[in-house]
Amino acid sequence: MIMAFDERLLNGMGVLCAVVDTGSFAGAGEALDMSQPGVSRAIARLEARLGIRLFDRTTRSVSLTDEGHRFYAQVMPLLSGLEEAASMARQGRTAVRGRLRVNMDPFFSRMTLGPKLGAFLQKHPDLELELVTRDRLGDMVADGFDLAVRFGEPQPSSLIARKLLETRILTVASPAYLKHHGRPPAPADLAKDGHTCIQYRDPETGRLFEWEFHRGRKILPVATRGALTVNDVGTMHSVCVAGYGIAQVMAFGVEPLLASGKLIDLFPDWPDERFPLYALYPSRHYVPAKTRVFLDFVMSLQA
Repeated sequence: MIMAFDERLLNGMGVLCAVVDTGSFAGAGEALDMSQPGVSRAIARLEARLGIRLFDRTTRSVSLTDEGHRFYAQVMPLLSGLEEAASMARQGRTAVRGRLRVNMDPFFSRMTLGPKLGAFLQKHPDLELELVTRDRLGDMVADGFDLAVRFGEPQPSSLIARKLLETRILTVASPAYLKHHGRPPAPADLAKDGHTCIQYRDPETGRLFEWEFHRGRKILPVATRGALTVNDVGTMHSVCVAGYGIAQVMAFGVEPLLASGKLIDLFPDWPDERFPLYALYPSRHYVPAKTRVFLDFVMSLQA
């Protein structure tokens, strides 16, 4: 006969251990906040499930039978193991430790996250971080990721999406390009002949990034043209710095290029377009501490 392991059986084992520990049904009731008749019923149900008598009971004493001794000796290590496992799981809710596997946007990882990771890991010495950079999200759960951090509005799914931060979108060109082609006075001039715009195709959605300019509530779309389309942000930066064309880029990662004068922000009077960075994870309930501190770390990198 195969006996199903369920909550009632587990509860009965707990009552059994309480009776042994306290030496009486009354003591077990006090320890478990149960009535004495409730303890008696729980033991009776456990005996019925097992098909053995666990206790010899008299009006003055309670003692384990031989079968009860053997069962108790087998049960105690199992209950201790369950209690230890539950304790470790509870600690995982508050302790920053264990392995965290993150699916990360490659450009953000290389340019913004990477330089700060050492200090983050030194702050959390019991954390093991596996950072996997991918152009696409893929099937996050099937691939064994605890968390994903991706740019752009997330596609509809069962995943929980939490916006971490937003970065500004800038329209930039190199001094060499501007010397040869002139600086466009306004965004609408980019649609005219004489200007080359580098197009970007989102590797996640496969769609071209549409050029827009935002100022407060005003949104100005511009139909730009260019012979070159890329799906890698780093390549777009290098081509733009080399003087080939004009690009729309995230503020993340180009601050040094702007500060050094290698790239020029063409339209600082159109400053309000933003691009989001999201965290994606399987459930909003019981998010482990290791996940929470990593999300806080990413949010601290706001540009």
